[in-house]
Amino acid sequence: MTKDEATALLAAALHEIAPEVDLGAVDPDLPLQEVADIDSMDFLTLVAAIHDRTGIEIPFQDYPKLATLKLFVSYLMSASSAG
Repeated sequence: MTKDEATALLAAALHEIAPEVDLGAVDPDLPLQEVADIDSMDFLTLVAAIHDRTGIEIPFQDYPKLATLKLFVSYLMSASSAG
């Protein structure tokens, strides 16, 4: 998965949870939950949506690796190439 593909995937999944968020206007280094104004349940829904779309399993212990847009995209790129 390329960076653009991972970003588009994340944007589409996030749009279902927080349609008002424009990832293009989000600083990729800031905490995703804060800039997208999503709570912990929304975050779990986002992780589940990513899994449903890709089959990528994201274990609980990896959640800190998804803290920012940049980290989440990098994680998806890495996980898709590992699988």
